[in-house]
Amino acid sequence: MNGWLVAAAAVLAVGLGTTLWGVATGPLGRRVVAQNLSTALVCPGLLLLSQGYGRTSYVDLALLLALLGPVGTLVFARLLADELAEDPPQAWAATWACAGAGAAVVLVLCVVAGPGRAMVKLLIVGALLVGGNLLASRALSGGFPGVSRG
Repeated sequence: MNGWLVAAAAVLAVGLGTTLWGVATGPLGRRVVAQNLSTALVCPGLLLLSQGYGRTSYVDLALLLALLGPVGTLVFARLLADELAEDPPQAWAATWACAGAGAAVVLVLCVVAGPGRAMVKLLIVGALLVGGNLLASRALSGGFPGVSRG
């Protein structure tokens, strides 16, 4: 057991515990936001597990999750647009906290990895993770002004 695995366990336990609570209880808005934030928390957990176990395949899984997680949230936002329009979810504090945690994990792992292909891959994962989840949260909270839904 090393520090990377302890950090991964902490991120996954706290993050998944709160997102499971959000998905299991509450209105539709909270459930959709919790689903979106689960991606933002599991992805850094996978990156920390990758470093802890020394397995680069976990970075590939994190890359896939960082790409497809926000896309899934955007699909939910589109399909549930009428229900979410009545009471749009507002979870900017949680969204920014998860984005900050993801960015911090990516930056620490970039320093550890050093210059090279691994660092480029980590930066791509970080950009997709933070940008995708901020975009998906914006879509959930009412969309973008001037963009038609039809």
